[in-house]
Amino acid sequence: MKLCEFEAGLEHPLFLIAGPCVVESEQLALDTAGALKALTDRLGIPFIYKSSFDKANRSSGESYRGPGMEAGLKILEKVKREIGVPLLTDVHEDTPLHEVAAVVDVLQTPAFLCRQTNFIKAVASQGLPVNLKKGQFLAPWDMKHVVEKARSTGNPQIMVCERGASFGYNNLVSDMRSLAVMRESRVPVVFDATHSVQLPGGQGNVSGGQREFVPVLARAAVAAGVAGLFMETHPNPEQALSDGPNSWPLQRMEELLETLMELDRAVKRRGFIEDTL
Repeated sequence: MKLCEFEAGLEHPLFLIAGPCVVESEQLALDTAGALKALTDRLGIPFIYKSSFDKANRSSGESYRGPGMEAGLKILEKVKREIGVPLLTDVHEDTPLHEVAAVVDVLQTPAFLCRQTNFIKAVASQGLPVNLKKGQFLAPWDMKHVVEKARSTGNPQIMVCERGASFGYNNLVSDMRSLAVMRESRVPVVFDATHSVQLPGGQGNVSGGQREFVPVLARAAVAAGVAGLFMETHPNPEQALSDGPNSWPLQRMEELLETLMELDRAVKRRGFIEDTL
């Protein structure tokens, strides 16, 4: 699949979607995007910058959601213009999709909305690549129906993203078999290494997270075989306004990505024997 001027799939090198969970300020966005672009250019990793102008699914109504669409898109547009990176952002059921699609390069559907047929079709109808996040409540084999809904619009640029499954209260578990199962839909599979360590609502009115397990799950997913990796990162996760507990520190991205690229090259060199069974 052609994605933002590079090819995405198991036969191609790993690509990265990364950035702070939410747009906090223009300067933070520019600084983070600039650092990530320099890093990925150096490592030869295709890169898409990710940040949300509105996080509609926060645990508490008092939590920071972002600057809103108008201000957020202005910041993202400046990032794209000055840093020279493609953009991905979340959209929701009440988002004016055409306005967002005029600025960003990839649209992402939140996990909680993956069963909303009209929403999925409306997003796919914008003609941009779409990253469909698998619901925490959904079996991986059921994502094929979500893919079919999106494809029914005539848009072939569809990806699916694993971000863990609900495992009791305030906990998620990642089943690496799901990555192989979702490959059966013949679309690029992305693994979300940071939301997968989230503890939804785990701190009462906000979500917690187990940041120390981000490298563990990222290594496992790349070894299992994925087209891309999704990671939220922040210069100071302890002060991040959203998803800090499960964000990976920006200054530690390089050492992790170097390992992941070595793994990616190793597993893709020989192909995937399970796909021949």
